[in-house]
Amino acid sequence: MLRAAIAFFILAIVAFVLGANGVAGLSMEIGRILLIVFLVLAVISFFINMIGKTR
Repeated sequence: MLRAAIAFFILAIVAFVLGANGVAGLSMEIGRILLIVFLVLAVISFFINMIGKTR
């Protein structure tokens, strides 16, 4: 999922440079959403792993 977020950010930068502002904005939003989802899942996984090791 992190790779997808990075890919959308790169696509947004390329689209911005080439002048396709609509595509750049959409790609940036998708990348931002995927990055937030990845970070939330990573934190949840970290806490579950910490709880599982203490038992």
